[in-house]
Amino acid sequence: MRYQLPYARAGQVIGLLGGSFDPAHDGHAHITREALKRFGLDQVWWLVSPGNPLKEKGPADLQRRMEMARRMIDHPRVKISDFEARIGTRFTAETIAALQQQRPDVNFVWLMGADNLVQFDQWQDWRDIVARVPIGVLARPRQRISARASKTARVFRAARLPAQASHLLGHCPAPCWCFVNVPMVAVSSTMIRERGDWG
Repeated sequence: MRYQLPYARAGQVIGLLGGSFDPAHDGHAHITREALKRFGLDQVWWLVSPGNPLKEKGPADLQRRMEMARRMIDHPRVKISDFEARIGTRFTAETIAALQQQRPDVNFVWLMGADNLVQFDQWQDWRDIVARVPIGVLARPRQRISARASKTARVFRAARLPAQASHLLGHCPAPCWCFVNVPMVAVSSTMIRERGDWG
């Protein structure tokens, strides 16, 4: 069964930024714009998930989070998708496999902040993710050193693409990952929820 996905031409490089976006914030928008520039992406798709398996508390209503995400970033090359909810996946590895099955003609790149790289080895089938798609890692406050020293960084040390070649990431066969330093925005969804700044 085919599901509605954002439009993309064959051969394009599509960055995938997954998460609960509970709520979407300036940090998400910032790393998205940086990823478009640094990794030579044609588009970025925000994959707003039904929930994060590593978090105990469930996120706010999906449609509400989708609408907040759309309001947060209005960019012609950024698309907001509830693909995971539509196909019923909870884990990134399953989602990427489903996307590749539906769109084998485009090149996907998984995007994450350095904070996610630190605990990436806790993700379901994390090695399969690295084997499937190139991964673009963007610096996050207080996470540069710990990300570079993470288990994933050590295991896949030989697959690291130098930052000066980051624009080639989408055309590199997996496994391949690249860490780039970018100007940072010190904000997180957790911080916003704790302050009660959205609702």
